[in-house]
Amino acid sequence: MQSSRHTHTMDHTGRIRRSARWLARRRTALLSSALRGAAYATGAGLVGLGFYLFQQQM
Repeated sequence: MQSSRHTHTMDHTGRIRRSARWLARRRTALLSSALRGAAYATGAGLVGLGFYLFQQQM
């Protein structure tokens, strides 16, 4: 008879493997989204800095 603890460990390992496979399949899309987000954040920061400096000059 198997204990419930052993089943839980096997379920946890299976969940980790499924997550790893999910990440491997979607790695390109995730990296692309992260890069796009970083580009938008940088652009927004530069525009905000530009307006701030412009305001300081007036």
